[in-house]
Amino acid sequence: MRIVIGEDSALFREGLARLLDDAGHEVVGRAGDADSLLTVVAETEPDLAVIDIRMPPDHTDDGARAARKLRSSYPRMGIVLLSQHVETRHSVELVSSGGFGYLLKDRVLDVDDFLDALTRVAAGGSALDPEVVGRLLGRPDRLAALTPREKEVLGLMAEGCTNVGIGRRLWLNERTVETHVGSIMAKLGLVSNAEDHRRVLAVLAYLGQN
Repeated sequence: MRIVIGEDSALFREGLARLLDDAGHEVVGRAGDADSLLTVVAETEPDLAVIDIRMPPDHTDDGARAARKLRSSYPRMGIVLLSQHVETRHSVELVSSGGFGYLLKDRVLDVDDFLDALTRVAAGGSALDPEVVGRLLGRPDRLAALTPREKEVLGLMAEGCTNVGIGRRLWLNERTVETHVGSIMAKLGLVSNAEDHRRVLAVLAYLGQN
């Protein structure tokens, strides 16, 4: 997999590049600010971009704004926001487009899980930290109808888990998970879709835009 890293911390950027190299991926570009990131991606056209949110020049949401521009120009390229901060202004649009991940640096505890998440996003899937999901879905009026178990299922769906994976995490059989998913979609007024991550993206987009 060909990857570009957008990260202003040189130490973290080079450490991540070494990790990805060791895992057999090719880091085709590095950028320390949002403007350089756009240029590097245009020059290399990678399969995936891993981007920090707070980057120069403004050190606010420059990375997220750059990610939106990249999504518009390269709709098939996977994008992973890897940050210490949760940003919601631009994230809902990115989530709804697919091929998107949002992970918090301090909560990435397993290297293999992290690498699996990157691969899933590059293939068009999703990988969302539960804390990010909580912020994106932080509309009590939208979630009030869901039971605590349904909220757990929704959070795991947003992490990219299949029904089988959700069952393993919650000690439920697949049929029970399917029932919960159907109930969630019905309560939120969403049409069911055969692809789990697409349903999650629809849920996030719905909750964020309504």
